[in-house]
Amino acid sequence: MPGRRISRLMTDPAPAALAASPDPSLTHGGSRGALTLGALGVVFGDIGTSPLYALQATLDPRYHLSTTITDLYGIVSLIFWGFVFVVTVKYVFIVMRCDNKGEGGSLALYALIHRQLGEKAPKRWLLIGALFATALFFADAMLTPAISVISAVEGLGVVSSAFKPWIVWIALAILIGLFAIQRRGTEKVGRLFGPVMLIYFATIAAMGISHIVQAPEVLFALNPLWAVSYFTAHPLFAFLSLGAIVYAFTGTEALYADMGHFGRVPITLAWLGICLPALMLNYMGQAAMLLQHPEFIDNPFFHMAPTNLTIPLLVIATFATIIASQAVISGAFSVTQQAIQLGFLPRLRILHTSSHARGQIYVPAINWALAVMVAVLVISFQASAAMLPAYGLAVVGTMLITTLMQYVVVFRIWRSPRWQAVIGFITFVTIDAVLLASGFAKLFEGAWFPILVGLVIFTLLTTWSTGRRLMREGLLADSLPLAVFIQSTAASVHRVRGTAVFLSASPEVLPAALLHNLKHNQVLHERVVLLTVQVEDVPQVNPARRASFHAEGHGFYRAILHYGFMEDPDIPRDLAEACTGTDLTFEPLHTSYFLSRQKLIASCAIPGMALWRERLFAWMLKVSESAMDFFKLPTNRVVELGSQLRI
Repeated sequence: MPGRRISRLMTDPAPAALAASPDPSLTHGGSRGALTLGALGVVFGDIGTSPLYALQATLDPRYHLSTTITDLYGIVSLIFWGFVFVVTVKYVFIVMRCDNKGEGGSLALYALIHRQLGEKAPKRWLLIGALFATALFFADAMLTPAISVISAVEGLGVVSSAFKPWIVWIALAILIGLFAIQRRGTEKVGRLFGPVMLIYFATIAAMGISHIVQAPEVLFALNPLWAVSYFTAHPLFAFLSLGAIVYAFTGTEALYADMGHFGRVPITLAWLGICLPALMLNYMGQAAMLLQHPEFIDNPFFHMAPTNLTIPLLVIATFATIIASQAVISGAFSVTQQAIQLGFLPRLRILHTSSHARGQIYVPAINWALAVMVAVLVISFQASAAMLPAYGLAVVGTMLITTLMQYVVVFRIWRSPRWQAVIGFITFVTIDAVLLASGFAKLFEGAWFPILVGLVIFTLLTTWSTGRRLMREGLLADSLPLAVFIQSTAASVHRVRGTAVFLSASPEVLPAALLHNLKHNQVLHERVVLLTVQVEDVPQVNPARRASFHAEGHGFYRAILHYGFMEDPDIPRDLAEACTGTDLTFEPLHTSYFLSRQKLIASCAIPGMALWRERLFAWMLKVSESAMDFFKLPTNRVVELGSQLRI
């Protein structure tokens, strides 16, 4: 009987039922201490290595600053209060509460708002903001390895000037090796991340203390009045230097983006208990040293260590920058997976490097694209100081977009008291806007790079999303409703043994592959399953709600498989599990999968995208991974039927 539900299987799951485990700190294996140590290694590698270059960059001669008490105390004061407001209050206490079932990041935040508000969500600017933040993240993923590693290797110049001509090539060799080992996965190496970063933070804290005890008055720099005096002394140069002070906050977005791996509490403990104290001790130690030794302004971080300990410090710092680079590369893989599942990137080959850790993935195309861009950056800019203007703008741009999206949650979903929300919104938007304006002042010094990369990647994301929508609309316009086909044709067609699974963009209409198969072969299988894969606005779907089936009569079944945006579809496995104990038999050796493969023809005749974007979409469609591989279909049971389509 048409519309009959198959026993033991549910109808389309309600959104509330699609949730997975909410707090990794409660559900991951290991104690809270182990998770805190793991967060220390993965989440804080980027912001933890900022002392290598942040204060040095702020004292660049272009800002006309010097190693006076006013300037040094003012800079340290701004860094401290930036840690308080931007990192602690905004990210740790507010943004990290805007989680999507435990997951963070701009795409996860977009999915959360879309799910909670539905049609009332501010769709256009929210989508643009989420996609541009994602695009800036990829720019950050190019800049972080380049800047972090070369800034550590530059410590060789402190050891001996003979190393200076080789710094770029040594950094390049380290980076190429880092990208080359990505295919092996980071599970085993990742176990060392936390302990290594703990040693690193202990080292930089000890370095800071050793200089603070020689000039304890530097502790007064935490007084915000020093920041006021700093701006009063030279307002213009103080404003311009904000674009360099923001380097101290690089990696802040990782607190939110990597929240799903460790949970909010372990990340909070790692920040407040280890990272924040160690970073501030080191920055104050650098200021105290420069007051006594202004000649060390060329590289204050490495000059903090005694001469006989410079090489051990160099080794520890290099390992820390490699960890920071590894974390952002892994993050790029995770963001790519989210974008693919949410329909903003074409299917790409994704390899799992661990048999039990879901997040351990490797995306070859992204890995080598990042490797090429990082190599180009290192060779082109030659020094960390030259790349920093680009770095700062990418970071602040992402922070501003996160602020705007976060306050959609605060105002519309949490419904916080209006006066509190307005004060917070004005405060954080003002901070981000001022930092962004200062960064734009360096537009022609390298800040153009993240803007260019962001626009290119944003164009790719929006072109793929719009092209998929237009293609889906074109296919649906020419499709036949399932109920009409069953009533008019299904009963009179010759049937053969076995099960045929046809992938369909919509569960209500016939897929093109079925019509092509019927036209050319003039047969239907005994059992025909019209399968639609739906990606929900949650990270993981409860396995008990994975599948929904409806028997439509005459051997036809309508099926929907639900996945979260952090999950990998495996159609044969999930169909077999879903059919267990039901009246629909699923035998892998007697099941064939039929796929539609469209050849897209760009055309000006049909309203849609600009012709160049249609051609770009056609190229992206051509190079995307086949549905057979992406959905893990058995190669010897797949039939692909092609057609041409104009959009």
